[in-house]
Amino acid sequence: MGNNAIVGQSGGPTAVINASLAGVYESCKQRGAGKVYGMLHGVAGLMDRHIYLLDEKLKTTLDIEFLKRTPSSYLGSCRYKLPDWRGPGEKVYKQLFSYLNELDIGYFFYIGGNDSMDTIWKLSEYGRHIGSYIRFMGVPKTIDNDLMATDHTPGYGSAAKYIAVVMKELIRDATVYGTKYVTIVEIMGRNAGWLTAAAALSKADDCEGVDMICLPEIPFNVDNFVEKVARMQAEKPSIVIAVSEGVKLHDGRYVCELSDDVRPVDAFGHKSLTGTARFLANTVARKLETKTRCIELSTLQRCAGHLTSRTDITEAYQVGGAAGKAAFDGHTGMMVGIKRRSNSPYQSTTQLHPIEQVANLEKKVPLEWINEDHTGMKQEFLDYARPLIQAELTPIYIDGLPRHIYLPD
Repeated sequence: MGNNAIVGQSGGPTAVINASLAGVYESCKQRGAGKVYGMLHGVAGLMDRHIYLLDEKLKTTLDIEFLKRTPSSYLGSCRYKLPDWRGPGEKVYKQLFSYLNELDIGYFFYIGGNDSMDTIWKLSEYGRHIGSYIRFMGVPKTIDNDLMATDHTPGYGSAAKYIAVVMKELIRDATVYGTKYVTIVEIMGRNAGWLTAAAALSKADDCEGVDMICLPEIPFNVDNFVEKVARMQAEKPSIVIAVSEGVKLHDGRYVCELSDDVRPVDAFGHKSLTGTARFLANTVARKLETKTRCIELSTLQRCAGHLTSRTDITEAYQVGGAAGKAAFDGHTGMMVGIKRRSNSPYQSTTQLHPIEQVANLEKKVPLEWINEDHTGMKQEFLDYARPLIQAELTPIYIDGLPRHIYLPD
């Protein structure tokens, strides 16, 4: 079998996805890989033979440290859906495997979420079909925290930390004037509310916390939402609300679709979701005659390297390293998951899962972790999430700014 390795990154980036890349790279080199290549823009770039020899860039320990502390996807990303190999789509696989054999690849790693695990599943199945010796491993990442078979996903802890910090700051800002004021903060999360739920972490002895949390797991009613805001504002003038971009009506439509924004669709059929907070803020302002403000955290919540959770970046590096070890130990068609051993003190380990138990599936926030009136989170969620945001990994500052590593165009 081949002696070289190749690694790619796919889907939405995170603040710690490059730590997983560093983990894969170092694990492969320690185990005797000849060359370690990076796919530029994931499997889509690989099809166009766009690769990079990582050995040429990651030469020192300092290079690795810069990589771990650099947010977003160092190798670039893509949202490309491989076709079914049983049929006309097989020509794509023949093209890919021919190129992998040309590069003498024996180990293939893909860092990503649900759709990326679909890629690993299809490639590993086709590899078995043709008797290929290439070993395919999935490395989890997603701020959405919606991957099955893992306690949580690398990337989530840092995004949750950013959300909790920003919500505390917004709450302080919103209470300055003492007048009627509704602030609605839109947080990422298509079908799972893990990120929005992290707003509950803002509550502490120095902060009253958010007043309402709206998750996609609970069907949304606009009129009921306005009524809840009115009741809350009767008791306190300034209200701060965290709402998921993916909240849906009872008929399955996204609330953001009630606006007239244009919504493009990606290769996996996912609509672009934005405008939920703006629509709700305008609705509340019109019906309650109160001042409102909408805030979209957008990509800020996934690229805030200055608020990285040390727990998160450590585990991101560990799953990358575990994937390298597993591939060299002979495993293929697997994803490395995180298994929680205890909350206090927090301890975790890694374990392997068949990729078919992960691909194209979504893990939702348990309904029993949401309070009875669907406005906040219970202690069970706080106990689950709080260990994941602990400690910090300070960026390496040069000339007053964090130093990043990147590949020039």
